Amino acid sequence: MKQSSRSKQALQVTIVGFVVNVVLSTGKIIAGVSGKSGAMLADGIHSLSDLVTDIMVWFFVGVSDKESDQTHHYGHGKYETFATMLISMVLLAVGIGIFFNGAGAVLKALGGHPPEKPGMIALYAALMSIALKEALYWYTLRTGKSINSMAVVANAWHHRSDALSSVGTSLGIGGAIFLGESWYILDPIAGMVVSFFIARVAWQLGGPSIRELLEAAPSSEIREEMSDIIGKVTGVKDYHNLRARSIGKAMAIEVHIKVDKDLSVEASHNIASQVEILLRQRFGQQTHVGVHVEPFYLKKVADNEAFSKIE
Repeated sequence: MKQSSRSKQALQVTIVGFVVNVVLSTGKIIAGVSGKSGAMLADGIHSLSDLVTDIMVWFFVGVSDKESDQTHHYGHGKYETFATMLISMVLLAVGIGIFFNGAGAVLKALGGHPPEKPGMIALYAALMSIALKEALYWYTLRTGKSINSMAVVANAWHHRSDALSSVGTSLGIGGAIFLGESWYILDPIAGMVVSFFIARVAWQLGGPSIRELLEAAPSSEIREEMSDIIGKVTGVKDYHNLRARSIGKAMAIEVHIKVDKDLSVEASHNIASQVEILLRQRFGQQTHVGVHVEPFYLKKVADNEAFSKIE
């Protein structure tokens, strides 16, 4: 997919999410105040965090699609990885906040200070939030996968976390309204349960982005696939120093190949070019491939030339 089209789709889905989040945040906070529901008020504040992640995606995905320049020789792909990590951190903070807010409310209730009975407007707002945020989750997730953007996918899960939060809120508010004062405690308990799901999603999204920013190598399966591609190229007698890392949605691969020592420079170059072409065909045209060519001898010249094929 062309970078301009990818950025356009990411921007479009983010703008839709931003507008929905503005409307929902405002409506939930109003419903929380007028309906005397602390849970709905907290849910509205939670929705405000979605506005922050929308802005992150809006900015970072656009930057990540910029071509390489004098200051970023490998492109700007890690801006998107950085955005994914930031979103996961926001999600984790939201989950922790919801947990401690719920725990505080439970302790107050056990101490003889139950929350006030919420109004029906708060329940209606919670149900509306579930419907809108779940629809926004699927729309954003589908777009993120189609354009191969982890930042957009992460933002989709942030929408899902808001829907889950509203599920807990609606259960708590509904229980308080229909079951009576002794069940007011359902609201904070449900929120605490939801907070664990939010924290789990934050870890699932943040872990890969942190590993990428720390220059972790791809999985052993991916490295074996690279090895197979390189080893099957006609003219490659041997290879070593195979290294790879992710740069956002792209990949950087470096390898030393050995070719017949009697080949011309042009023939050796053609073999190296074939390695590059095949790796890009498999891992994407934006893949950065560096191939170093060395002469192949039947016997080792020195013991220090013994390398493992994959480091």
